[in-house]
Amino acid sequence: MSGGGIRPSMSFSDAARETLKNRTLRHNLGFATRTICSKREKVVAEIADWEQTRTAGSMLKDEALANLEENLLILEEKVVAAGGKVHWAATATQAVEIVAMIAKSHQVSKVVKVKSITSDEIELNDGLAAQGITALETDLAELICQLADDSPSHILVPAIHKNRDEIRALFEAKLGVRAETSEPAALAEIARTHLRQKFLEAKMAVSGANFAVAETGCIGVVESEGNGRMCLTLPEVLVTIMGIEKVLPKWEDVATLMRLLPRSSTAERMNPYTSIWTGVTPGDGPQEFHLILLDNGRTTVLADAVGRQTLRCIRCSACLNVCPVYQRTGGHAYGSVYPGPIGAILTPQLLGMEHKNANTLPFASSMCGACYEACPVKINIPEVLAYLRGKTAKNPAESSAFRAAFWMMSDHRRFSAALKGRRLGVSIVSGLGLVKGWTDSREMPEVPAESFRTWWSKRGQ
Repeated sequence: MSGGGIRPSMSFSDAARETLKNRTLRHNLGFATRTICSKREKVVAEIADWEQTRTAGSMLKDEALANLEENLLILEEKVVAAGGKVHWAATATQAVEIVAMIAKSHQVSKVVKVKSITSDEIELNDGLAAQGITALETDLAELICQLADDSPSHILVPAIHKNRDEIRALFEAKLGVRAETSEPAALAEIARTHLRQKFLEAKMAVSGANFAVAETGCIGVVESEGNGRMCLTLPEVLVTIMGIEKVLPKWEDVATLMRLLPRSSTAERMNPYTSIWTGVTPGDGPQEFHLILLDNGRTTVLADAVGRQTLRCIRCSACLNVCPVYQRTGGHAYGSVYPGPIGAILTPQLLGMEHKNANTLPFASSMCGACYEACPVKINIPEVLAYLRGKTAKNPAESSAFRAAFWMMSDHRRFSAALKGRRLGVSIVSGLGLVKGWTDSREMPEVPAESFRTWWSKRGQ
């Protein structure tokens, strides 16, 4: 399992082999993803022009990325003009240091957090703890993971791998309370009571962001529990960490985004809480606002003509819920806070394909294409997966086989001769166990008695 961050400690196949042994995990995931997918299909079906809206979403994200530098500079200007401060972080370490510096400048030893998988990406909690600062998660699922000393396994539902009874037992052990039932309302009440005083005492909050708008300088967070509203309004100091790809050029772009995001993520027409703020307003909300713009490998992804579509991602997690691999292995097998299909292409690109474990993630797919069909901004995940697979170092025997295949198929006479000898060849290869890696989990296809070319020639064509 991952301890947070985006650096897998082992290959996907090794990690998946362990998580597949957990039947409770598979049951929890299967139930949760089926429920979410079923609800999502209904709310998506309500929009007659859903496909056109997907296209519009992909186009506006591509436009934003094509002019990313210009949009970010405009955003910085607007945020500063509204009383905020903007910091640029090239790496995760720099981002953590900026947050710690701000906390220390206010003599803050505890911060509350909300809605920030980006902070999980940079391992903020551990980085702050090393400097004597405690970060308290306030999203219910994130709080569950923190109390369990566990890592998130889903982008939107970080504790999706745990069921009600496990959460009830965790609360009783860690919070010292007596839970009468395992009903969601009862468990939520325990978390609410635990967090209430923390919100009131906090002097500083750290948040993520779903989007920022360049032309207005506003930042937006959407959530379902109300803890975000508490974090974004009560503390004196607010620090937002945002990946640079989240910026949108215009305010009107938010309308398209909000048509896609709630339906694709929580299967809702509109999420219960949408918080949008611009800089600082005297006497209302935090009186100091810092925006940290995080790169951490994103500009490298942007420079790749095929891989850059990954940065369209709006973190809805629709691709996770429909993925047959994710549904069985769970998020921990990916070793990154970005699991599932989107994680299989985002993590290795952020780290670089030379990372020995991250470069196994593009193989965590059956290439069924369900992720592409579900993605609200039309990220062609199978295309990027195949592209990244092509970048991995090949086994010498495999490379030789592909070179031989290319030589054979590039001439029609050699290709015809090969087809005639295929039946014999397949029998020999299978008999000697030379393709064991392929046939461990699938049947070798039966070779027809005669090829199409032979059949066609017999017809005198």
